[in-house]
Amino acid sequence: MQTRVEPPILLSRLMTFVFAAMLVVLGVLGITLYNMYPLNRPQVFFLMSAPKNDLEIVLREMVPSDENLDIYKRTFIREYIRARNEIVPNAREMRTKWNNDVDGVVYAWSAPDVYSAFTQTNMWNAWMSGVPDFEFSCSVEFDTTNTLAIEPINTENNEYSVNFKYFCEDSNRQMDKKDYKIRIKLDMADTPEIKWSDRMNNPLGIRVSEYTVESGNGDPLDTGYLTDDGEI
Repeated sequence: MQTRVEPPILLSRLMTFVFAAMLVVLGVLGITLYNMYPLNRPQVFFLMSAPKNDLEIVLREMVPSDENLDIYKRTFIREYIRARNEIVPNAREMRTKWNNDVDGVVYAWSAPDVYSAFTQTNMWNAWMSGVPDFEFSCSVEFDTTNTLAIEPINTENNEYSVNFKYFCEDSNRQMDKKDYKIRIKLDMADTPEIKWSDRMNNPLGIRVSEYTVESGNGDPLDTGYLTDDGEI
């Protein structure tokens, strides 16, 4: 009676075991990678920092309730207004922020027609066509004590009225702060899937589909340091 396993049979069993183990490892890796990149299941987090000398940062997951979504939309609107209107004395940073590629924040957060209107402003053309021969900056200020600074007009259509102050300055002078009122409409993604470029700065795929200056005598980017012909 033969009691030992012949070498070819032993090798065949070993190969079967190795192949099965490889399939298990590949399956575990596939599940791990899927959980690392939940592009079809957006997860939103808020970074909260405490004003201390030793800066403390806390990462908290935002539960998708109506109240938290409203907070997120208001935060998005505030950051959009800043990205679109604030100016820093750094041509490379400005062109990156205002460009029409994946790194262009305004482009990524705007519907095509809204971004197209943005590129018609005098300040956009001045920065994208040349570099100013002096340093200046423009700032946006929100009244954090005023609950109407970002006020919902139509919650079902995601329409908001936004109030802020805008001014520019250089080493010699500063404009008077000017009040602006903007009407903004947001479009949410129809599906939970988002673009890879949006995974960090726009995990819900929100876009500004309407941007209308209601008061302030024109777009902020058409005033300030610009002359009538658009020169800085």
